[in-house]
Amino acid sequence: MVKVIGGGAEFDVDRGGKILLRIRFTAEVDGVRRDYEITYGRYEKNVGRGFAYACANAPGGRSADAERFSAVVKALTGREPKVCQKSGGKIMMKCSRWHLEGFARYAELADDIERWLEETSRKHDTGGVLEEG
Repeated sequence: MVKVIGGGAEFDVDRGGKILLRIRFTAEVDGVRRDYEITYGRYEKNVGRGFAYACANAPGGRSADAERFSAVVKALTGREPKVCQKSGGKIMMKCSRWHLEGFARYAELADDIERWLEETSRKHDTGGVLEEG
């Protein structure tokens, strides 16, 4: 059972000057309430990709947190993110442009997502072609 309580988006700039989009939401999954964050950036071929990490301190540890995060993203976008085991036990979730378009269906996020896409587009953008990440 997934219950999304709230959410929003904001811009940030990394050390290299890249404009990032941070999507934050609060959700309750199977009785566990938590704040989640996905950070989107433009990467190879200017494709928008989002990344998030499971929290080791969350109830049930990283693995349970990754499962809950995936359930929330699927509930909001219709697709689960890719989940990757990294070194040191870290678990990373990857969201694609498909997910970003799913998030853009929500009024709380739509304007910020559209503005981020416009501000970060480049001459060699994918031209609206969606690439699964």
